[in-house]
Amino acid sequence: MTTPRRSITILGAGHIGFAMALLLARSGDYDVLVADRDPQRLAAVAALGLPTQVAGNDDALRLAVEGRFAVLNALPFHCAVGVATLCARAGVHYFDLTEDVRSTQAIRSLAEGARSVLMPQCGLAPGFIGIVGNDLARRFDELHSLRMRVGALPRYPQGALRYNLTWSTEGLINEYCNPCEAIVDGATTTVPALEGLETFALDGVEYEAFNTSGGLGTLTETLAGKARQVDYKSIRYPGHCAILKLLLNDLRLRDRRDLLKEIFEAAIPTTEQDVIVVFASSTGLRGGHLVQDSYSARIVGTEVAGHRLSAIQLTTAAGICTALDLVAQGRLPQAGFVGQEQVALDDFLANRFGCVYGAQAHENALVCDVGCV
Repeated sequence: MTTPRRSITILGAGHIGFAMALLLARSGDYDVLVADRDPQRLAAVAALGLPTQVAGNDDALRLAVEGRFAVLNALPFHCAVGVATLCARAGVHYFDLTEDVRSTQAIRSLAEGARSVLMPQCGLAPGFIGIVGNDLARRFDELHSLRMRVGALPRYPQGALRYNLTWSTEGLINEYCNPCEAIVDGATTTVPALEGLETFALDGVEYEAFNTSGGLGTLTETLAGKARQVDYKSIRYPGHCAILKLLLNDLRLRDRRDLLKEIFEAAIPTTEQDVIVVFASSTGLRGGHLVQDSYSARIVGTEVAGHRLSAIQLTTAAGICTALDLVAQGRLPQAGFVGQEQVALDDFLANRFGCVYGAQAHENALVCDVGCV
């Protein structure tokens, strides 16, 4: 389904913002403006032939927002509430990628009586994993457990951490340090980050998983009173969690997050050779029988219009672009707070952007043609 041409502002011209701009511009249905405070970051977007705007102060940011159909916020999580406030006042649809629980709660409050959609957490986790989790939960007459696991991992891990930076360092630290929402024995609660360590194998590869913050989005609220156990954990290669506990707990770097960010970015290389691993499993009663349903996906990067997109770029950009597309097509509410679980999994996977999750991507190829009408 095509949509009328819409005016979109993307805030943030980093790796994810670039991928969002590429996908939306290539679709032909959106007039895309990209704004960032750093002119050097805008250069790569300008090379795509897209208009750019330096937004180094509040007045410039407001000009980038007002009069647009929607704003897609790819700025750090601490910018989310301020941008969402501008959008709510201007009656502009708002989408972001934040994993920060407090920011999401604040945006939900802003959405009361809003004339436009306020839809945070539109990435991978939170984001797509919540759509998968809700789809699995709805298959049961009585849901017992729902366990969701996601990892953005290097394909060729090295060093003791066996990890490379693939996305926001600030967001990563946030996930490792903040309390994690869960449903335990039927009650909504929080559990500590880095706890709940487990190991498992998927497609012959050994992994570990442990509690991290923000991945569930609003799913604990949706499933409150409907499930016994619901949790989210990040997937890493074995040994990662033990080193993090040393850094964060024993060396107390959780109290010095700026220093931890500096250490990570100085010592851990970035990589575009990454893989996204998604695994969700649910158990419960259906027709009086105890059954289990699962979902798994392994997604690598691909080339789009001559530009190589890493797996985290591709999946994150696809998530937020799909949310925008579904609102533009009238397949989601047109005002107020919209949670990820309001998106039907079938609608997401059938979307021209969301199809990357269902395409079972292989290196250098995708079954779906990302971003094409």
